[in-house]
Amino acid sequence: MLMTPTVKFTSFSELLASVKGKCSRAAVPGANNAEAMEAVKAAYENGLLSSGALIGEEAAVHATAAAAGLNLSDFEIINCSDPQKMCAGAVSLITSGKADFLIKGLVDTKCYMQAILSREAGLVPEGGVLNHFVLFETPRYKKPFAVTDSAIFISPTIEQKMRIIDNAAQAMRRLGVERPKVSLVCPVEKVNPKIKSTTDAAEIVRRANAGGIKDAAVEGPYDVYITFSRKLAEEKGVAGGEVPGDVDIAVFDDLDAANAVYKTLSLFGEGVSAAAIVVGAKVPVVLPSRTDSPSTKLNSIALASFLKEHR
Repeated sequence: MLMTPTVKFTSFSELLASVKGKCSRAAVPGANNAEAMEAVKAAYENGLLSSGALIGEEAAVHATAAAAGLNLSDFEIINCSDPQKMCAGAVSLITSGKADFLIKGLVDTKCYMQAILSREAGLVPEGGVLNHFVLFETPRYKKPFAVTDSAIFISPTIEQKMRIIDNAAQAMRRLGVERPKVSLVCPVEKVNPKIKSTTDAAEIVRRANAGGIKDAAVEGPYDVYITFSRKLAEEKGVAGGEVPGDVDIAVFDDLDAANAVYKTLSLFGEGVSAAAIVVGAKVPVVLPSRTDSPSTKLNSIALASFLKEHR
């Protein structure tokens, strides 16, 4: 039975404080990545990580760790030059109980995901899917909100979108949001047969209201203005609804939309903080972009640690 966490955080600073001292072990394929290593160092020094396995070419990993100032005394370096073997090795550490969660380093996302999705690994429930879940905090909005799916599905079907929403809603419930509010974000708020995202949104809302998604409010099609502002929603003639101005999860139609929003907010959003993970697996999976900031990767580790504690 899914349990609601006893601590609900409203900012990344609160999140970091809530997991400090709950030391975890990380497996990092492609550990010769400066940003990932800086995040591991920060997590280690802040009591988020107690140890871990750094997988990659040994000399490069040592050099990257030295540049970041990471003390390697509590970390194992596993020498490997093949990205597929790095990812498979990281997953095997999870399945053997030697690590608590995964942190993506300098490896291709496709390779990383293939290892996680491996049937032999058993990290994904039968028939389940994985989706990218980015939690944002911005001074322009009153609470953290998630964007999905910004890294895995290219053009998901309606059935896949239903599972994406369910995964994201389950993650939000673990974060303390008992009934997440979900917006199906489209270019316009009216169903237009020529705009597939709007027809998909209408069908998803119909299915959700028929019981297809439990313990969540799913609404749309809404544009970004309606999603994040009740005032603008009313100005556009959208009255009522639970989601406008109170959204917890913004679901975008495809990779083109969601990935662009994720990276645009991360790059240009003033005062924006983020954490990027994969939801739907049996263990937390950290999946920021290789070029995301060390703070985003530290937040991602903190979020993975929180979810590990509240499985």
